[in-house]
Amino acid sequence: MTIAVTADIIGSRQFVDRAEAQRAFDETIARVEGDYPVATQGLRPTVGDEQQATYPTLEAALGAILLLRLALPDGVEFRYGIGIGAVGRVPSAASAQGISDGPGWWAARSAIEHVEALQKRSAPQARSWIVAHENVQDPGPDAVRWANSYLLTRDEIVGAMSERVRRLTYGRCLSQTQSQLAAGEGITQSAVSQSLSTSGAAAIVEGFRVLDLKR
Repeated sequence: MTIAVTADIIGSRQFVDRAEAQRAFDETIARVEGDYPVATQGLRPTVGDEQQATYPTLEAALGAILLLRLALPDGVEFRYGIGIGAVGRVPSAASAQGISDGPGWWAARSAIEHVEALQKRSAPQARSWIVAHENVQDPGPDAVRWANSYLLTRDEIVGAMSERVRRLTYGRCLSQTQSQLAAGEGITQSAVSQSLSTSGAAAIVEGFRVLDLKR
């Protein structure tokens, strides 16, 4: 089983400086992949506003996506389609490595489309969704539904966070102490504690640790 992730840039046409925004994406991706090296193949641009990555497990993909959401600065954001299914390569004269294709990517595209629909309807803060290709038996449909329910709640909490609180939550996910975070932000430890306790960050951090148990 392969976990294929398509990350689609949100609102790229509204960027004042598209090149600067891309630098922010590139630098943040490099940081997250350095701090949490779980990808089989890290996020890399493909065509248009999309980037793609593959992961060995669903837990690894969900953990990496969470850290990326937390680390990105205000104003630059992805929506994430997570596809479960086989991934292969189609030979191409234009590429020595061929073209990556297969049911995992088709499922990821369906997931992106579902996130877009959620954002327009009942869940404006939705940023991620999982679709398993019909040929996939493990995880079963119940597990995918439970994971999507978790993602809806997680996205709602993270979407309400300020950029600073996201940074603090990122640090706590990576086991930095409140004192270390306070020193990095130039604030008191009590201010860090209050920010984390009032934002729902503790639940996000505990959820990340549950995902990380299998790493």
